[in-house]
Amino acid sequence: MTRLNRPIRVVIVDDSLLIRMAIKEILASDPGIEVIGEAKDGVEAVETVKKLKPDVLLLDIILPRKDGITVLKEIMEENPIPVVVFSSLTRENAEVTLEALELGAFDFLLKPGALPVPLSLEDVKRELIRKVRMAAHVGPIKLSTRGLTRRIGVVKSAYTPIHTKAEVVAVIGASTGGPSIVRYILSKLPPDLPAAVLVVQHMPPLFTKIFVERLDKDTPLKVKEASEGDRIMTGVVYVAPGDYHMKVRRGFNDFRIKLTKEPKIHGVRPSVDVTLKSVALTFGSRSVVTILTGLGCDGAEGALAVKRVGGFVIAQDEASSVVYGMPKAVVDCGAADAVMHYKKMPKVIANVVNVKKLKGGYSKIVV
Repeated sequence: MTRLNRPIRVVIVDDSLLIRMAIKEILASDPGIEVIGEAKDGVEAVETVKKLKPDVLLLDIILPRKDGITVLKEIMEENPIPVVVFSSLTRENAEVTLEALELGAFDFLLKPGALPVPLSLEDVKRELIRKVRMAAHVGPIKLSTRGLTRRIGVVKSAYTPIHTKAEVVAVIGASTGGPSIVRYILSKLPPDLPAAVLVVQHMPPLFTKIFVERLDKDTPLKVKEASEGDRIMTGVVYVAPGDYHMKVRRGFNDFRIKLTKEPKIHGVRPSVDVTLKSVALTFGSRSVVTILTGLGCDGAEGALAVKRVGGFVIAQDEASSVVYGMPKAVVDCGAADAVMHYKKMPKVIANVVNVKKLKGGYSKIVV
C-alpha cells in the first residue's frame, strides 16, 4: 500500500525502449508518482519487482524470454501488487489481456502506437496517471477479493432451454475489476432463467468479442455480443459491444436491441446509464439491476430511473469490490434496494427474476 509521505513507486516493463521512455515522461509530469525501475523482458521484470518492491507494476503483456502472463502469475503468487497491463487491439493481445485480468491484474490500458499523435498521447497520459493512482490504493485485501483466477469451465447442461420473448430483464453493469465477477455471476445463474440478461462492461472493441467467447464457455446460458435489432429472449445474455451504447427499444410485440454511436457518457461507451434509462422506459418494473465494481459513477442515474418505476436494484458491497466507485454512487443516490457480496448475487438475481415473472413488477421482494 502506498505511504502518504512518499510518491507512488512504479516499475515499468516493456521490450520497447521508446515506450518505456514515453511512459516515464508521462509519469514524471505527476509529482506524486516516481518511476523507480524498468525492465525490458519477463525475466528482468520478476527480478526487478523482487528487488525494488514497487507499489504499482506497469506490464507489457507480450514480452521476450518470459511472457507477461507467466510474470503476472509469479508476482501474484510470491508478492501480490497492483498490476496495470499494456495491450493493443489485436485478437492475441485481447485474449491474453482478459486472461491477465482473471489472474488478478488491476486493469489494462491500450497502447496508442509507437509514435502517437499528440491527442492520443494526451488521452493515454490522463488514463495512465488515473489508473496508476487508483491501482496504488488497492491494498492486499482488495487484491485478494479477485480470487477468481481459475477458469470455471462450466459444462453446458443437457437441458435445452426454450428461448421465448423476454418479459423480465436482468442488467449487469461493471467496470474496473468487473470481468471475473461478471463471469462468476453468469456461471451460477440457472439455464432456465425466465429473463434476458444485458451486460454492460466498460471494454474496447474486439475485447468485448473475446469476452463473450470466454463467457459462453463458462455459463449455462447462451452468451452473445449484442447486434442491432436482436430480439431480446429469455435465457440469453447480450453483451454491449465495445464503442457502442446498448439500448432497449419496443418492437411490434417484443423488445429489441438498439446500438448507437451517441456521445460518450462519463467518458465511456458503452455506458451503463444509457442502457438502464432505456430499460426503465421499456421493461419498467420488470427489471433487476446489478451494479458491480468500477471507477466513477456510471450506472447511478440509470439505476435510480429503474428504481423509480418499480425495478429492483442490487449494488456490490465495498468489501468485495476491487474499486468501490460505481456501486457506492448507486448507494449514495438512494437507488440500491440491496447491497451484498458478489457471491450472493446469482441466487438473489434468480429469485427476484422469478418474483417479477410470477407476481408482477411491483410485488414486494425480500432478500
